Amino acid sequence: MKNQVHSKKIIGRVDKADFPQLSLSNIDVKIDTGAFTSSIHCKNLVVKDNYLKCVFLDPEHPAYHEKEFVFDQYDVKVVKSSNGQTEARYRILTEIVLFGETIPIFLTLSDREEMRYPVLLGRNFLTKKFIVDINNTDLSYKQKVKDEH
Repeated sequence: MKNQVHSKKIIGRVDKADFPQLSLSNIDVKIDTGAFTSSIHCKNLVVKDNYLKCVFLDPEHPAYHEKEFVFDQYDVKVVKSSNGQTEARYRILTEIVLFGETIPIFLTLSDREEMRYPVLLGRNFLTKKFIVDINNTDLSYKQKVKDEH
């Protein structure tokens, strides 16, 4: 058997990512191989006249904390949470920038009071794209900073 060349990038256990369609930069993300879906933490989710509105939560980024988002494209996905409970969550399709590459990503919207990271990247997103190295952090962000200088 021949060795296969892997085109997967190595990502650490946490990083910082940009979400250009949401006008969010350097947002802390947790790489969560235990989660299937990826999520962004919001509160005050309201659907009115087919528009989904929510408020982004990230106390670490005062410019973005409590920022309101409005989506006209969304669906509902049933998600099993870490405690085994299933719940219906709104889901959006947006883009994430990691390692200088813009990649489409589905994010479920969830309100988590005890959030430490405003975004979780789950297996469904990571598969076929990344290998997780738990001994590293901020690999994409460090490359971004280096490329800017």
